Amino acid sequence: MNLRVLPDELAVCRFDPGHRFDVDLPSVTFYSLTKTEEELSVVLPESQVPDGCRTEFGWRALKVDGVLDFSLTGILASLANPLAEAGISIFAISTFDTDYILVKFDRMEAALQTLIDAGHYLRG
Repeated sequence: MNLRVLPDELAVCRFDPGHRFDVDLPSVTFYSLTKTEEELSVVLPESQVPDGCRTEFGWRALKVDGVLDFSLTGILASLANPLAEAGISIFAISTFDTDYILVKFDRMEAALQTLIDAGHYLRG
């Protein structure tokens, strides 16, 4: 699996499910919104975090390079399992085309080495 580290320092924010999220995000290169009955979770650059939300700072994202077919299995497991064995926590996000693994900034070097040792490749 080819992986690429995205440049932004990210934050994971939690809002109540009825919260209207009105931060202007078109200018950022990566963000994710997930709404359930219990919460609205937003991943966005730390510089864009609004006031008054519960926030976990200090994340970086690893992107699985390339478009992944829905018939592929075990992609996240091939990333998550070695990281779990190394004691490295993740926050996973999937899109239509690919997967992202968020790792705390202070664990990124160890995460990259763990994934390389597991047979994955780091790209530019």
